[in-house]
Amino acid sequence: MARLDRVSVLEKTAPEAAPVETPPRDDRVTTIVPATRLPKLDLRELWRYRELALTFVWRDLKVRYKQTLIGVAWVLIQPLLATGIFTLIFGRFAEFPSDDVPYPVFVFAGVLMWTTYFQPAFNSASGSIAGGKALVTKVYFPRLLLPLGAIATPLVDFVIVFPLYVAMILWFDVIISVQVLLFPLFVLLAMVTALAVGLLFTSAGVRYRDVPYAIPFVTQVWLFVSPVFYSVNSLDTPYQWLAAINPMTGAISGFRWATLGAPLPAHVIGISVVSAAILLVVGLVVFRNAEPKFADTI
Repeated sequence: MARLDRVSVLEKTAPEAAPVETPPRDDRVTTIVPATRLPKLDLRELWRYRELALTFVWRDLKVRYKQTLIGVAWVLIQPLLATGIFTLIFGRFAEFPSDDVPYPVFVFAGVLMWTTYFQPAFNSASGSIAGGKALVTKVYFPRLLLPLGAIATPLVDFVIVFPLYVAMILWFDVIISVQVLLFPLFVLLAMVTALAVGLLFTSAGVRYRDVPYAIPFVTQVWLFVSPVFYSVNSLDTPYQWLAAINPMTGAISGFRWATLGAPLPAHVIGISVVSAAILLVVGLVVFRNAEPKFADTI
C-alpha cells in the first residue's frame, strides 16, 4: 500500500504592522457658536490663556519704561508731586477737612488710588482693543484679555508706591488697626470700576475714532467728582448719596478707612459697590455685542 506523504503548506504570514502612535488626548473641545447677548465670562478659557495675559502685562511694562531717563522713579515722582500740589492748594490755602488725619497722608491715599492706579488703568483699558489691532485682526484669543491685562499692569506701580505710603503713615504717627487687612477689597473695587468703564470706552473706540480725545476730558472731570483731595464726610448727607453713585468714591473713602481709620458712612460703600456691579454688567453686555465685529471694524 502506497504511503501517502503529507506535504506541509507554508502559509505566508503578513509582516507585523508597526505600532501606530496614538496622539495625546486633548480634552479641550472647541465649539463654535454665535456670540450671546448675555454677559458671559468663560473663566476656563481665560485661565487657559493666562500666559498670554501675563505677556500683555509684561509688554505694557516694557513699553512704558523703555528708553526713559529715570525709569521706575517716575512712579514715585508723580504721586509725590500731586500730593505736594494738592496739600499746598487745598490743605493749606483752602483748608479742606481731612477727617482728623494729617492732610498730606490723607491726600496721598487718594492720589495713590487715583493717579497711581485708576487713571492709568482706565486709560489703558479704554484703548486696549484699538491698540491691539495687529493681534485682533490676525489670531484668535479671548478679546477680554486685552482690557484685563490693561487694568492689571498699573497694579505693579501700585505695589511699588505702596511702601512709600506706609512710610508716610509711620512718619505722621497715624495709628493702624486690624481693618488695614481689608484694603485690598477697595483696590478690587477700583479694578472693577476701571474694567467696567474701560469695556464701554474700548468698545466705542473701535468704531468711533474720536473716543480717545474724550478720555482725557472724562478723567479730568471724574477726578473732581471723586474724593481725592477732599473727604466725602464733609458733604451733606444728600450729596453723600449722590457722590456714592461714583464707584471711586467708595473705593477711595474705603481705602482711607482701612489704612488711616478715617470715618466711613456705610451707605457710601453699599451704593458704590452696587454701582460698580451695574457698570460691569453693562460693560460686559456692550463688549459682547461689539466683539464679533472688532476684526472687521477696527
